[in-house]
Amino acid sequence: YCSEEDLVSLRDEHRIVLQYCDAGGEVGPESNPNGALENIAAVINQKGNVMGLMPHPERASREILGSVDGLTILENFVRATQ
Repeated sequence: YCSEEDLVSLRDEHRIVLQYCDAGGEVGPESNPNGALENIAAVINQKGNVMGLMPHPERASREILGSVDGLTILENFVRATQ
């Protein structure tokens, strides 16, 4: 749950860091797999040091799991923190 006040704060403070989108980068209801409010996939806290992420890239990080698409996201997270 997210109140309208909290949603405004997230927007104003630029704390919505990932949104579900299509292959062209367009955000819309068609690319929202779980009905997330405003296609929000990840937010960060006010200090910017903690991120809450709804998608599970670890589920697509090895061939044996059926895909390695999520590995790029995980690798970029690691690079960003180094």
